[in-house]
Amino acid sequence: MIDDMGFPLMIRDMPIPESRDRAGALSVMDEEEFRAFYERTARSLWAYLSRTSGDPQKADDLLQEAYYRFYRAGKQYESESHRRNSLFQIATNVLRDAARRGKRWGEVPLADEQSPAPSPERQVAMRTDVGRAIQQLEPLQRELLWLAYAQGVSHDEIAGILGLRSVSIRTLLFRARKKLAAILTGRTA
Repeated sequence: MIDDMGFPLMIRDMPIPESRDRAGALSVMDEEEFRAFYERTARSLWAYLSRTSGDPQKADDLLQEAYYRFYRAGKQYESESHRRNSLFQIATNVLRDAARRGKRWGEVPLADEQSPAPSPERQVAMRTDVGRAIQQLEPLQRELLWLAYAQGVSHDEIAGILGLRSVSIRTLLFRARKKLAAILTGRTA
């Protein structure tokens, strides 16, 4: 099921499983809090999963799995941003698990940007070029670029989400941008 923007609503109507921590206490987040958190984060998480996996249909399944794992973890968080970063870290692990199972990374569709395209023909050509270029990047490079530039996540948060050292994010982003530019211009990186 999808909403008026074409976004999957599968979790909205899904019953929330009861979650207990190791001591047997109920999860910190109740059903209402979880649904509100889902409403605040699902669109951006789905976009991240869709763009980094390259498969919007697969992103629906990955989204559901990420939220399921997040809820079942039943952890307490220091803040809303800590909770959100943990969710994106779980989603990244779900993506990597799917890739390890031999799932193929499909062609990356590009979101409509707010800036106007020069012409419909040029817009299709640009999407095709960038989509092919992004497809040639490593999954980690796709994840880095998406989190940094589409989601606007800080370097420290990216490090936490992807399980990397904070000091390496700047260098990794530089290399990913350089490789993408080289692919787009036909040069070797």
